[in-house]
Amino acid sequence: MQPFFELHTMKHRFRNYEAYALVTGAASGMGQIYARRLALMGYSLVLVDINPSGLEQTVSLAETDVKADEGMEADVKARFKVLSLVQDLSAQDAADVVFARTEAEGCQVEVLVNNAGVMYCQGIAETSERMLRLIMMLHMHTPMMLCRKYVVGMKERGCGYILNISSLAECMNWPGIGMYGSTKRFVKDYSRELRIECQKTGVSVTNAYFGAVDTPLIPIKPSLKKLARSLAVMISPEKAVDSALKATFKRKKGTMPGVLNHIFRPICRILPDCLLGWVYRKAKPYLMKV
Repeated sequence: MQPFFELHTMKHRFRNYEAYALVTGAASGMGQIYARRLALMGYSLVLVDINPSGLEQTVSLAETDVKADEGMEADVKARFKVLSLVQDLSAQDAADVVFARTEAEGCQVEVLVNNAGVMYCQGIAETSERMLRLIMMLHMHTPMMLCRKYVVGMKERGCGYILNISSLAECMNWPGIGMYGSTKRFVKDYSRELRIECQKTGVSVTNAYFGAVDTPLIPIKPSLKKLARSLAVMISPEKAVDSALKATFKRKKGTMPGVLNHIFRPICRILPDCLLGWVYRKAKPYLMKV
């Protein structure tokens, strides 16, 4: 079976690169895959990340993909544009800066993918104040402000797709990953509110609830990643992205790829505090300070 983006490219190619897809965290990992998939679906791109060299690589790969697409006419390919923005998305005014640039460049953003994120395993009292501020700004403040800014134009045009990245961890208010889970729970909650507010407007809001995905965001040994993937505990980033985009363009509320995640999710909610505390005390010596 063909992968999702190949099956859906023709359906969305009527965009002919006149509309834009904005992807945060686009310099590597899943952000880079989102960008390449969306480019082949007929969207010009706004790519945002703090890593300039990574952004350059993503731009190059997306341009190469479009040029190599034999099913697309040359005059259509010529319309493909990329606006690359080097921006710290944890900054207070990050959303203002990004929005101002896209408005100045005349970018009609039809797809917003709030992909940028960080992950760590550390107790709140042991986590640096800098990192606590960073994860809250990056996962909560900036994505919500980007939604607020772009959803207005989407409603006016009667068409828009917002993809927010929550996590299986949203139901894991556990020591060590509690801050990560709490920020992802916020994403889930405000996305639901925004989705309801956008009913009957042509704008949809989709949440992706990923478990373990084989990206650098999860810092474990390659041998352990290989084992996790063989046991279907961890999925490939391509599978995660295709699942999220499929749900987004079908205007679904959410997606959570991986059968084991659906089994594990209700169990996460009922684990007793005494068990979680015991596990945390045993694991604490091995956690890296951030």
